[in-house]
Amino acid sequence: MKIYLNRQPVQGPWGGGNKTVTKLAEFLTRSGHDICYRLEKNIDIIFCFDPRPNNFGESYQNFLNYKNLYGAKLIQRVGDVGTHNKPQLTGLVKQTVCYSDHIIFPSEWAKEYINYNAKNCSVIHNGPLEIFHEYKRNKKLNETVNVITHHWSTNSKKGFQYYRLLDEYMDKNENINFTFIGRTPDNFYFKNVDYVGPTGDDQLMAKKISEKDIYLTASEEEAGANHVLEGLASGLPVIYHNNGGSINNYCHDRGLEYATFDELLLAIKKIREDYSNYKEKAMGYTRTINDVVKEYGQLIYEI
Repeated sequence: MKIYLNRQPVQGPWGGGNKTVTKLAEFLTRSGHDICYRLEKNIDIIFCFDPRPNNFGESYQNFLNYKNLYGAKLIQRVGDVGTHNKPQLTGLVKQTVCYSDHIIFPSEWAKEYINYNAKNCSVIHNGPLEIFHEYKRNKKLNETVNVITHHWSTNSKKGFQYYRLLDEYMDKNENINFTFIGRTPDNFYFKNVDYVGPTGDDQLMAKKISEKDIYLTASEEEAGANHVLEGLASGLPVIYHNNGGSINNYCHDRGLEYATFDELLLAIKKIREDYSNYKEKAMGYTRTINDVVKEYGQLIYEI
């Protein structure tokens, strides 16, 4: 088949959506399909990662026009529902899903948020790169608990207010170490946190995360959060905000949730007291991005 992807792989420290595009393109090519990134002749499947215009100005309306003219099937992956200060995207997704032949949601929460109840949809959870599974080990907890998180976006809903509070808490408490990897907002600085800038080196990331004890995220309303899956794949139990969206779907049985900073500290305490149990559950997480693209590939074949 000839399959059009409306986003191209990008090198560097980008989010999970780019990793999914990259792996899907590789998988489909290995499976013998012809992949293109421009609307051209004889396309069988249009796979839409984002209804907004791409680098070539091709948007969902162009896909719909092509579908109506040439009979191509249109599959739409809803990777972002616009909750992170993109209300126009929320409206666009709600409008466009009505015209797609099949819709893929990365979480139950994303499907509920869009309020899509037709039968032509699937919920396929995201998965991390295999490299994050390779360094996990079932180690014991030290007296000082080592917490880590990583974000490439500086959006306010990534929860930087909680990371700042933890940084301040560490002024007078030496029983917690916190490592932050990624980008921070302008004029945002840590005092006590071990800060590491953004990196596109997934092997380095996998090593660093696996060395820690607990993965923390304060991100809210995530449609398909990949950072927590990389934490889980590295063998770390996850502490997550109760308004995390997909994070609650992904981590509800492999960590603890919180709603306030005091509850965050209490969650760290609870995991410390029963670490072997939480660690065992995290070590049992086996899903990878290869599982995801195989499920996408099967769906493309069926459509």
